[in-house]
Amino acid sequence: MTTNRLEAFSDGVLAIIITIMVLELKVPHGSDFETLTPLLPKFLSYLFSFIYVGIYWNNHHHLFQAIEKVNGKVLLANLGLLFWLSLLPFVTGWMGENQFAANTVALYGFVLLMCALSFLFLEKSAIKHEGEESNIGQALANRWKERISTTGYFSGIILAFFYPIISLLIFYSIALLWILPDQRIEKRLNQKQP
Repeated sequence: MTTNRLEAFSDGVLAIIITIMVLELKVPHGSDFETLTPLLPKFLSYLFSFIYVGIYWNNHHHLFQAIEKVNGKVLLANLGLLFWLSLLPFVTGWMGENQFAANTVALYGFVLLMCALSFLFLEKSAIKHEGEESNIGQALANRWKERISTTGYFSGIILAFFYPIISLLIFYSIALLWILPDQRIEKRLNQKQP
């Protein structure tokens, strides 16, 4: 099967995730700017999670640019990724509501870790289906960003119980690492063109 239906379904789910997150931002009663102050932690949580969802959408798009066909294992791996991403509105809301308390940041980090591992599993499933010599197999042969990210998430989860703000800085440093589209795939695709 081609990737069109999988991409369309994934795009729809990611759009719904963003919509659910923004609906957690309740309009304050009052017209003074001071009424917005209690919303600041919720807004920051939303902003950071919006960035993460955008990064996943962007890298998902690039991944499926290099994949020609999918099988059942790739479809299931994609559903696993969407499952963990769909938990972002909950952990985002909980963290913002509780002003970045330790447990909320740790759970947020755990969901981010599971999203990362799910995306890694999706990549591996695609490589296994298409082959190590395929565009995707060659493009993702070097996985230094994935290793740094996974290590950062593990560290951030543990630190969250002691220093939640430092954990958040780690999580958002990882986001900065991924904010630009994954150039490995584009470079590989450009090498293949005459």
